[in-house]
Amino acid sequence: MSLVALLCLVVVGGQLSVGALLISVPAVLLQVLSFVLASRLAVAVYAVLLQVRSGAVLAALVNAFILAFTAQGWALIAAFISTDVQGTIARGARIAPSGWGLVAVEAAGSGDWLRVLLAVAGLVVLCAAMFVAWSALLVRRTTATRVGVRVRRQLTAPDARGAAAAKELRTWARDLLYGHRAVFAIAYGLFFCLMPLAVGWKGMLPWAGAAAVVMGGAMFSNLYGADGTAFWSTLMTPRSAQLDIRARQRAFLLVFGPPALVITLLLTWWSEAGVWPLVLSILPALLGGAAGLIVLASVYAAVPTTDAHKRSGNPMNSGENEGETMGLVYVMLVLVSLTAAPALAAALAWSWWGVPVGLASGVLAWWYFGRLAAGRLEQRGPELLTLLRHGRTTTEHGDKSSLSSKMALLPRWRRYLAGFCLGFGAIPLFPQAVVPAIFLLNDVDAKAWFLALYVELPWQWPVIIGMALLGLGMYAYGGWTYWQASKLRPETDPHLQPETQAP
Repeated sequence: MSLVALLCLVVVGGQLSVGALLISVPAVLLQVLSFVLASRLAVAVYAVLLQVRSGAVLAALVNAFILAFTAQGWALIAAFISTDVQGTIARGARIAPSGWGLVAVEAAGSGDWLRVLLAVAGLVVLCAAMFVAWSALLVRRTTATRVGVRVRRQLTAPDARGAAAAKELRTWARDLLYGHRAVFAIAYGLFFCLMPLAVGWKGMLPWAGAAAVVMGGAMFSNLYGADGTAFWSTLMTPRSAQLDIRARQRAFLLVFGPPALVITLLLTWWSEAGVWPLVLSILPALLGGAAGLIVLASVYAAVPTTDAHKRSGNPMNSGENEGETMGLVYVMLVLVSLTAAPALAAALAWSWWGVPVGLASGVLAWWYFGRLAAGRLEQRGPELLTLLRHGRTTTEHGDKSSLSSKMALLPRWRRYLAGFCLGFGAIPLFPQAVVPAIFLLNDVDAKAWFLALYVELPWQWPVIIGMALLGLGMYAYGGWTYWQASKLRPETDPHLQPETQAP
């Protein structure tokens, strides 16, 4: 994909001059090589960081800041660099190593050969430096031995319920990826809502706790997939499904509940926004909804991942099903957010009466979704273990009623379009509709990259409404496609066959 995107340098060079066209070829190759080496080096650095708890926390903070910056970085740029956000981003893209190839091609087109030499030589030196650093980290990872491992206290509990809870809490405490994802979710909520403070806007502060819960629900939507074949020990324990499901739910609430509540109370008080009924209604609804949906998704939509003891140099790699894992994360972001809809509607209509509605909906979601997950786990536990052990293909051949098998019966273009809509529907809905609407309602003087704020005043609200309808339509189409696939009955219709690759 990077190579395809960088071929535009050849097109630009051909439009400028013959010399620029000739320079564009090595520029593209060096730029692709720099991307590959940067990726390898980043993976190696993360592999080192995720070997210790402090490194896992640091990596989570960096990841959370980068992801939040992609959405809210305009505020930092406008406050500390320039109000011309687009121009600043364009200049930064040229100064960064990812833009040196374009700089070389443009300099060749204008006859500035010294600049061409500097850009190309800079890419060569950078690639060499990254290769040396990556090689050193690779040698360190393959030759290092772990010493001084502390003996853990023996796991004890008075009954089965306590044993399940203790096992789950021990997993959250010892698995560095669990800690990494928890810190990432909470830090993302904070960074995302704190960055607009740079331009003096406090309107997003009350929602930091809610954003952390939504991200946490998405990050922990594949609990049994993360267990891998270790799920065998749970499956072999009689009558353990209900206990295990409830233990996972309680662990999630224990990890995210107190931080989200403290963050919400402090930042809402600081913002002086007067939205107490809204935030106190939405937060318990989101916590209960997320606690219910993570176990439901983990059972009904488990994605096979690499077992913990077989993780490669990239501990965050989910194996060959990386795309499916990310798709589940995107879907969960939407589903967890929707669990707050009843509480939000009640708070908008009846103010403080939304709080008991939020509590009731949260408890109901926690109980009912957990009950569904436990029933599914009790009935289909062996099939889930087979999926986690052998992967998707073996299971789907034996179970044509699975949703993934039914989706394979649809035309490829519909599957891809549904995935695109679910993955990118948030862009028109939130950054291009919700955020500019909040800006207009609060008289925030910043345009950033919000399309509606660049059109004439009478057209701003129609553009916002159009973007919201586009985002909702994308989500609706993706959900409708999956719903239609779930209604297919391949066992009764021999004409329904999975679409195969052309030879």
